[in-house]
Amino acid sequence: MAKQDLTETVIRLAQHRGFVFPGSEIYGGLRNSWDYGPLGVLLKNNLRDAWWQHYVTSRDDMVGLDAAILMNPKVWEASGHVDSFNDPLVEDIVTHKRYRADHLIEEVTGKSADGLSLEEMAALIKEKKITSPDGHELTEPRVFNLLFETFLGAVEGQKETIYLRGELAQSMFVDFKRVMETTRLKIPFGIAQIGKVFRNEISPGNFTFRTLEFDLMEFEYFVKEADWEKHFDYWLEDMQTWVIEEIGLTKEKLRVREHGPDELSHYSKKTVDLEYDTPSGFKELFGLAYRPHDLENHAAKSGADLQVTDPETKQSYFPQVIEPTFGLTRLMLMVLFEAYHVEEVKGEPRVVMRFKPRLAPYQVAVLPLSRQEELLGVAAPLAAQLRQSWSCDYDVTQSIGKRYRRQDEIGTPYCLTVDFDSLDDKQVTIRERDSMKQERIPLANVEEILAEKLARS
Repeated sequence: MAKQDLTETVIRLAQHRGFVFPGSEIYGGLRNSWDYGPLGVLLKNNLRDAWWQHYVTSRDDMVGLDAAILMNPKVWEASGHVDSFNDPLVEDIVTHKRYRADHLIEEVTGKSADGLSLEEMAALIKEKKITSPDGHELTEPRVFNLLFETFLGAVEGQKETIYLRGELAQSMFVDFKRVMETTRLKIPFGIAQIGKVFRNEISPGNFTFRTLEFDLMEFEYFVKEADWEKHFDYWLEDMQTWVIEEIGLTKEKLRVREHGPDELSHYSKKTVDLEYDTPSGFKELFGLAYRPHDLENHAAKSGADLQVTDPETKQSYFPQVIEPTFGLTRLMLMVLFEAYHVEEVKGEPRVVMRFKPRLAPYQVAVLPLSRQEELLGVAAPLAAQLRQSWSCDYDVTQSIGKRYRRQDEIGTPYCLTVDFDSLDDKQVTIRERDSMKQERIPLANVEEILAEKLARS
């Protein structure tokens, strides 16, 4: 399947099966806002929980935080985001629609525009005769801040400008001392957080890849300056291992790209991106940054004491930070691309979403062969029993063959069919998604057998 065809096919499946819907759809939508439907929220939560378990609850050097979305605006001024969190912007002189200059340049030239100055972008736009998507002339690029502004206060004229958070990191920096004091952790350790962030993107697109609001999973790992390279290398390897082995992305579709000096963020001394080969080419999936000055900067701007004391030398110092950032909504999109498979079975196409079983929206579906009361009397209690341990679907509509195909298309690893023989032999048929292999198993042992199969897969 051609790459562009894959994108359109996955978008259609996502909407048809309830993974992702256009936001505000009955009112015409809001440009590039998306709602996660019944299956999408299950998949997204499973990815979130897998990350939290791997990076937080399974470690003794990591703790969690759930900070407020709205912060004192002085935080964003001190961090540099008010002055430096910018993108280059151009405007269609006819429609007055605005676009990211670097994105338009990359689409035409096929080369990254990261690190180019506004003057260099303007020269390229003129040289390559780059126009807007509507075919009109563009203005010269200018700076555009990505922070979303909002206002605090009830009286017009007395409102204070505040910002929706553009990243999760700042709350972990400003809460650093509190966390350290209450947990008694010693350097090195990390503070992890999952939550929504907001960026006033002018050129969002590519389905859910670039949106106005999105979910991040990240942690700040606080280290001594002398040890930063060791920890940087450790986390880079771990990020790749996790997304390949636990999430199921193909190793050959991943690559690591280091930022050049001209494209580093204002807070970073070294950054690498873990990129995935999407239908639109390699795109950033995760990022890893070395941030040496955040705590020192916040201490200087706020007057708070954010230093720690080395227990051996008794010297005070500002810890530095290694920051792995994982885009949850981007990861979900890549998982949808990765899972999508089409194969021919008995002369007909079969669509299968080959999610890792622990990530699938439903781990099991219970399917009574018909809607007769005798079968429902066995199947409904079985589904209720299985829901205590796993996410379970209960489907009674259409033929059993169509229901199998429907479960394949939403990625359910196992289906349990209750038929008329089940009333006599007290057994059900378990069907495996990928191989379509079926076997009879005792009804009394369903939980044990299912747990064993899920553990192996």
